[in-house]
Formats: sequence, structure tokens, C-alpha cells
Amino acid sequence: MLLRTLQGLAGGALPPMLMTVALRFLPANVKLYGLAGYALTATFGPSLGTPLAALWTEYVGWQWAFWQVVLPCLLAMAAVAYGLPQDPLRLERFKQFNWRGLLLGFPAICMLVIGILQGNRLDWFESPLICVLLAGGLVLLVLFMINEWSQPIPFFKLQMLGIRNLSFALLTLAGVLVVLTAVIIIPSAYLAQVQGYRPLQTAPVMLVMALPQLLALPLVAALCNLRWVDCRWVLGIGLGMLVLSCLGGTHLTSAWIRDDFYVLQLLQIFGQPMAVLPLLMLSTGSITPMEGPFASAWFNTVKGLAAVIATGVLDVLTTRRLHFHSTMLVDSLGNSPLVDDGVAGLARRLHQQAVVLTSADLYYCMAGLAAVLILLIFWLPTRIYPPRAPT
Repeated sequence: MLLRTLQGLAGGALPPMLMTVALRFLPANVKLYGLAGYALTATFGPSLGTPLAALWTEYVGWQWAFWQVVLPCLLAMAAVAYGLPQDPLRLERFKQFNWRGLLLGFPAICMLVIGILQGNRLDWFESPLICVLLAGGLVLLVLFMINEWSQPIPFFKLQMLGIRNLSFALLTLAGVLVVLTAVIIIPSAYLAQVQGYRPLQTAPVMLVMALPQLLALPLVAALCNLRWVDCRWVLGIGLGMLVLSCLGGTHLTSAWIRDDFYVLQLLQIFGQPMAVLPLLMLSTGSITPMEGPFASAWFNTVKGLAAVIATGVLDVLTTRRLHFHSTMLVDSLGNSPLVDDGVAGLARRLHQQAVVLTSADLYYCMAGLAAVLILLIFWLPTRIYPPRAPT
């Protein structure tokens, strides 16, 4: 647990540095490509987790799920040492360090995350532990926000939420990440529970969505870098593709195999970058380079919390809808002759059908969420032009 905590602290420093570099050091005409690299953390990375885990566990050993980061980290260290300008050390900042914010914010986030992730397993508010974690976390979070408002060097600059485009981008990004998490979890869970797929057999579905991001994101960046292109339209089209992909998933049946998901994933290839990159453009176009670390703190926190919230929401929806469909199927079966056809086999088929119906319900929910995000585009964000965009 201690090592995982240290890993989280170390990894959490990388996205803020990436956004800061994109805003401070990159020439204006390639700045969007730097933000596209940041967007890979939301589109490329999560979809690559299942294939990599399957590769190591099936062919090498589970230990390589931890060792795999060593070589990329060494290469990244060399690239950072060579390519980034070195700012002078300012050790006097330790005297201004926000210790009160750390003592309030760290336990608040820990309590909320543990409460959300374990809430479904412990039956939420029926568990005193979950009640204490969520209530205590919320109280500490409120105190943390009050402290941040008056801090000269805060972890989160609350005043930035008054920037209309930034607030819209954070809100929409949270919703988009919930959808993106769902479109990874739903096919994986369905193929494992209904078709009996191992992670290695599910991996191609994820790779079809992940690998093309390396090409799709630069193409979307080039599109948004054109002055006559309104990135709000790009965002709307991207969200529309996510809606279509999720609506396609609502036609799921127990006969679907891995190949049936490929069409849905093809819509995700351009839908994901077109939904994420314009949000980064809208938000960063309204701030100065010196505000980049604060904006990155907001984005990184929203990204992490959205993944936790998505997991908690999907757990709740899955449990409730699975129980509902299981009950309805058993009630509709009644005195059917199928009841005599082997209790074990019947129970397995009922569970499979309940999983199918639950998966379709989850796709409906995600399509509805993406549609709501499209509606927000019409009245919240203002147009942002790309920096030094070519005509």
C-alpha cells in the first residue's frame, strides 16, 4: 500500500508538468499538439491497460505488470533532462508551502475515494464505515476549499472557476471520462461473463480503440488548429459519435462476440479525441501560461475523481439493474417447462440474459449523459481561436 501511494504521488506530478510544458515552452503553432499528448492520458492510456495486463499475465508473468514502466520511465527521465529548460531553484517556497491545505485535502480525498469505491460492496449508507468516510470526507473537503480561497500559493486556485470556458471544460471532461470509462468496462464485463473470454481474448477490442489514438489525436489537433474551425463544433461532433456508439451498444444480445464490438469501437476512435482535445483548447485558451500549473491541477484532479466516480456509478447501476432484470426474468419464467431443464444450466442462462440487459441499460445511460453534454455546448462555452492559427 505504501509503495502504491508513492507511485501515485510520483505519477501525479507528470500530467501537471506536461500541461505546463505545453503552455510555457511550445511554440504557439504546435501548442495544440502538445495538448494532444496530454489528451492521450484520457484516451490512449486507459484502453491500453487490459491488453498489457493480458500480455504479461498470459505469456511472461504477473510481475511484469509492475516492471513494464521501468524502461519508459528511464527514457522519459532522459528526455526531460535533455529537453526541458531548468528553472532556478526557489527553496524559499517551502516557507510558503500550504501545509494546512495538505492536512485537510489529502485525508478528504482519501476518505471520499475509499467511500465511493467500497460503497457498493458494503451497501452504501447501511454501513457505518461508509457513512463516516463520505461525511467526514465532505466536511474536510469543504474546509479545504475554504482554506484554498485565501492561500497565496494554493493547490487549487478557486478563483479560476470564474473563467467560463474552464468551468465548462472541467464539467464536461468529468462527464466524458465517465462515458469513456464505461465503454471500456461494459464490453470487457460482457465478454467475460457471457462469452467466457479471458483478458487476452478481450484485448483486441481495446487495442482497436487505443492504438489509432496515436494518429487520430494529431489529426484532430491539426483540425482544431485551423482558424476557421470552431472547436465547439468539433466537440459536439465528437460527443455525437460517442452517443451513436453507445446507442449501437443498446442492441447488444447474448449472441454478440468480440467482432460485433468493432463497429462501436471505430466510432470511438475519432469520437474520443474530438471530445477531449477541444475541451483542453477551450480551457487553456482562456488562461495565461503562468496559470498553467493551476489549470493542470484542476484537470488532473477532475480526471482522477471522474474515474473513481465512474467506477462507483457503474457498480451501483450494474448491481441494481442486474437484480432488477434477474427478478423480472425469474418472475416471467413462472411454471414454464424450462424450469425442469436443469437448475444449474437455467441459472447460468438467466444470469447471462440479465448481464445482457444490464449492459444495454448502461449503454442507454451513457448515451443520455453524452447527449446532455452536447446540450451544454449551446449556452456555456465561448469561442476560442487557436494560437497563431494558420489561415
